[in-house]
Order: sequence, then structure tokens, then C-alpha cells
Amino acid sequence: MSRNNDKNKNFEIPRPVFPKRAVVTGGMPYGNKELHFGHVGGMLVFADTYARFLRDRIGKENVIFVSGTDCYGSPIAEGWRVKVNNGEFEGSLEDFVARNHNKQKETLAAYGISPDLFAASGLGRSKEIHAEVTDWFISSLHKKGQLDRITTMQFFDEKVGVFLNGRQVIGKCPVDGCTSDKGYADECDMGHQYMPENLIDPVSTLTGERPIMKPVTNWYFKLRDYEQLMKDWVEELKKRKDIRPVVWKTIDEFLKKPVIYVKREFEEKYFSLKESMPEHEYFEEKKKPSFTIQFETLSDCDEACRVLTENGIRYRTGKTLVPFRLTGNIEWGVPAPVMDGVEGLTVWVWPESLWAPISFTQTYLEQEGRDRSEWKDYWCSKDSTVYQFIGQDNIYFYGIAEPAMWMAQQESPEKTASPAEGELQLPVIVANHHILFLDKKASSSGAVKPPMADDLLSHYTPEQLRMHWLGLGLGQRSVSFMPKPYDPDAKPEDTDPVVKDGLLLSNVYNRMIRTAFYTAQKELDGILPDLVPEQEFIDDANKAVLEYERHMSKFAFHQCTYVLDSYIRKGSKFMARKLTGDYPDKEALKQDLANLFYIIRIAGILLHPMAPFGTEKLREYLEVEERIWSWETILEPLTFFTGSGHKLKFLPPRTDFFTRHESQFAQAETNE
Repeated sequence: MSRNNDKNKNFEIPRPVFPKRAVVTGGMPYGNKELHFGHVGGMLVFADTYARFLRDRIGKENVIFVSGTDCYGSPIAEGWRVKVNNGEFEGSLEDFVARNHNKQKETLAAYGISPDLFAASGLGRSKEIHAEVTDWFISSLHKKGQLDRITTMQFFDEKVGVFLNGRQVIGKCPVDGCTSDKGYADECDMGHQYMPENLIDPVSTLTGERPIMKPVTNWYFKLRDYEQLMKDWVEELKKRKDIRPVVWKTIDEFLKKPVIYVKREFEEKYFSLKESMPEHEYFEEKKKPSFTIQFETLSDCDEACRVLTENGIRYRTGKTLVPFRLTGNIEWGVPAPVMDGVEGLTVWVWPESLWAPISFTQTYLEQEGRDRSEWKDYWCSKDSTVYQFIGQDNIYFYGIAEPAMWMAQQESPEKTASPAEGELQLPVIVANHHILFLDKKASSSGAVKPPMADDLLSHYTPEQLRMHWLGLGLGQRSVSFMPKPYDPDAKPEDTDPVVKDGLLLSNVYNRMIRTAFYTAQKELDGILPDLVPEQEFIDDANKAVLEYERHMSKFAFHQCTYVLDSYIRKGSKFMARKLTGDYPDKEALKQDLANLFYIIRIAGILLHPMAPFGTEKLREYLEVEERIWSWETILEPLTFFTGSGHKLKFLPPRTDFFTRHESQFAQAETNE
């Protein structure tokens, strides 16, 4: 079966078209902690499932799945400082990051998350290549005239005599509509960007004192210049079925004219100052607690903010494009290139994390003994697609700053929103909504602490959790993760939603596999029947494969689980009807087993990206090679891979391919 053709003799309707090559990336976790459930269940499981699907669908040699530890930035430096001061860690900052990186890798392996490379931006060879790519990326933007050197005010703690970076200052976000009280130097924990001087009620985390502002000079990307190109791109995104509305809606919010929202109580004072501010429009909006003033340019808006601040008028700014800062003066960062004689700067963690997957792709290619220049075949070719799996909070960076910088790297003199062959292609952004914990947004820095990913494995198997998270529908809305062992309001008789979602595999599918194997062992000496499945079973497989593939092409993972549920349960009913234990007609039994093994095979292929441990165990006992997972031959029966007289691996009594966690059996006995 051809991988990329729209039609095939086995299929009667057009099928989704997938690229010849692909890169899959997952948003990088910070190097200041181990992984909590949100990292895994809110994003990385989805990236892994799609990468595994693409490996089966277009060939694993054509897919590169990279992620890694985000090693730099003030959150990490500050986390290390606090732990050292509290006696919780001994060692260098690099030792601290390396420990967390290694633990993150172990956690991913425990969940079956399978990046080709889980790198570290600040460790080993990936650190060296990342520094080279960073230098190239920023220097090329500078040569193209896409950077500005801007002097702004930075927080300075007079008590200890140091500039404050990132997480070393905290206040309230000044962006209208944002309720976050975790506003840091120039971004809040919701991803909103603002100028440092607009942060409300700033406090130094080093001393608890209110910091002053002192001037610093940094390099900024001219993000505002790409407003029209971004608008054109968003219009394209709105027409695509594989782009979730949360992506283009969030981007759209930042493409409006800059506005300021002023509390109604200051309206009279505003009118007295109106003429001293740049030209703007006034919107009364009587039903709201504030009125709005709108400006044509960001510089005019900034000047108005200065006037309002000097006159004690409280206000909030709207979402808009602001110059995107690339550098800073934090010591723990990638060295910035020396440009126009400006030296001694490091790169702000957010921009360098955006091109980190490019450097990780190069690192992976080098490790494989391939030429690093091949990265362009994956990132710059129209035959390839980059899929970036992220959380909703990070759309600003991946959906606004990144595509604008990618556009800026274009060689064509006339900029367009659609890159040509050989230029950085704009990635497909797959953003999940928030995964809540017990109906609340959990954050390591917030009041509700999320459970760590490793801790969950004390209560559930990895595949129970994978299937549950994939079925939540996070692509459509924010959903709460409600694990019963962590829910103080749960009653003993309540059903655990995680366990419930795993029953399709641990009960229904597991029983089908065991019944097929044990029957073949007892009645046919473990020989796989050398018969093709009956047509109705091929037709059912055809339908399931088409539905699954269509949903997967739009990242509708929860819909894929529904397809599997329907297909497996129908197969279970067939098994219960036909395999009763009494088989006077051995030829009829062989046909029934051939049909059942075909159902098991098709379900296994569709489950392979979602539940890798159990499906690989199934392949082991079927005694077949990995090519069984290839979509080139997806509708073929098992005998296509085995030939006649194939003997299955002996399955001992009570062997499970998918099971519940041991704690769940103990709990069941207690309840009884």
C-alpha cells in the first residue's frame, strides 16, 4: 500500500496525505525539576503517540522526534541557588541541571516516550551544537536588519546591588484580563509579554524589597514589523482542519492595535491629560469598569503609559506585538554573538529554546553518523513537516515569536507568509488546552501542586495513564485529571476514571488475545491458521483504519480511542459467540481463529502508537518482525508476514499483555 497516495485499490475514499519526512518536537521541560504529570500527560504523551504513528505510517527512517531539557534561564539558576542555600543540593549549577535532565530521561522511558534524542541545551555535545546554531540564528537576523538595539529599564535590587533577571522579581501581570499574580520581569506564568516597567507591585525575590529601575541595552527582534505577515498566516490557519482553533484565536488576540484600559475612576483625570498624550481613539464602553484608548503604534502606546504612570493613573495594557527580546545579562545562558561592538550578553532562554529543536536535530544526525547539513531536509523542505506539540500557555512563543522569526530568515526579497522551498517552513502547532488537576490549574510555583509523573506510576501502569490522557480531548477544551488516589473527595465505591479508561485493554482486548492464543495452543498445537480472514472482517478493518487515520491527521486522539473502543468491542462479541470451547468442526474453528487473529492484528497496529509496551509484547508472542506495524501492508493478514505453518510463541497460563497496576488488585481485594 502506498504511503502517500490519496487513493489505493483497498480504499474507496480519499485518504489523508502525510509528508515524506517529519520532525516531531515536544515543548522542553525546564532543567530545575523532575517531570510533573502536566509535562507528560498534557503534552509529551501526545507528541510521542504522533511520532510513533508517523514512524508506522511513513517509515521510521523518515521521522525524527526530538525534545530535551531546557537548561538555561533564571528559573533554573534561581532554583539551584535556593536549594543550595537551604542545604538541599551540593554541586555546581551544571551538576544540578544534569541531575534533573537524567531524571527526566528516566521518567520518559518509564512512560514509553521515545524521542530519537532527548537532548540538553546546556550539556555535552548538544550544548556545543546549540551554541553554534544560536550564534548563526541571531547573527543572520542581525545581518538581515531584523534586530534593534534597545535600551530599557531593568529591575535592580539596591540592597544587594544586582540586576534582577526573570524569576528574581515577581508582581502582578499588567495585561488586561490576566489575573496572574505570578508576573515576572517581562512575562507572566500565562505567557503574556510586557515591558518590565509595566509590572504591577514588583518585589525582589532576593530581599523582599521593591526594586528600582536602571537602564540596560539588549538586542530585540522586530516582531512588530511582521504584523501583516502574521495576519496573512492566521487567515491561512483558519482554513485548515489540522489547526486547532485555540492556536489561531490566541495568535489573533495579539494582532490588534495597541490599547490601554483605564479604570473608570480616573476618567476625569485622563481627559485633563488627553492632549499631552500621542494621538489615539477613546472608547467609552459604559457597561465596563474601565474605558479603552487605542493607538496606531506601540511607541505611542508606550509614551501614553509613561504619562499615565507619572500622573498616578492605574491602567492595564492589551495584548499586542512588542519587540521580542533576544538577549539579557544573566550569566547562566548561551553566549550571544558580538554584534556592533556589543559584547558580554547572553541569550534569553525563550528565543533559544525555539530553535533548540533545530540544534537537537543536528545533534541527532551527527550521532547517527550523518551529515549535520541534512537538517534542512527536515526543516526547510516542502516535502517535510515539523509538528510542534505544546501547551496552551506557550502559544505566544511558538505561534507568534517563532513563525515571525522563521519568516525573517527567508531569503526572498519580497517577504510572504508562505516560505519557499529551502527556507524554514512554518511548523504545524499542536496546542493542548490546560490539563487541570482535581478541577484546578496546577503549577509547581502555584498553590495547587501537581503530582510528579513518577509518583503516578505507584498507582497506575504507564499504559493506563497514556490511554486516559489521550482520551481526555485536550485538543478541544481544558479537562481535569481526577486520579482517585489523589482525590480527597473520592469515596471507596467511586470508579477511578483512569482505571476505567484502561479496562478496554486490560479486560476486553487482553481477553481476546489470550483466548486466541490458548485456543490455538490447545486445538492447533500453537499453529497460526493458514487462512485469510473473511471479507466482512477485512471490510470492518478497512473502515476502522480509515476513521483512525482521518482522526490522527487532525490530532483528534480522543476520537482515535473511540474508533479502537468500537472495533475491539465488536471483535470481543465475535469471540464470545464463536470461541465457546466446543469445536466439533476444526476447519470452522481455523476460520474463526483466522478472523480473530486478524482483528487482534488490526487493533494492535492502531494501538501501537498509544500503548507501546503491550503491543510490542503481542508482536513478541506472534513471533513476527517489526514490519508488522508498517502501514504499507496494514490490511494484510498475519500470514502475509509468517508464511504457512507458523508456530506462535507459547503463552503461559495467566499471561497478560495489558494489565492493571498491582495496587488496584490489592484495593479490589480490600473492597471485597
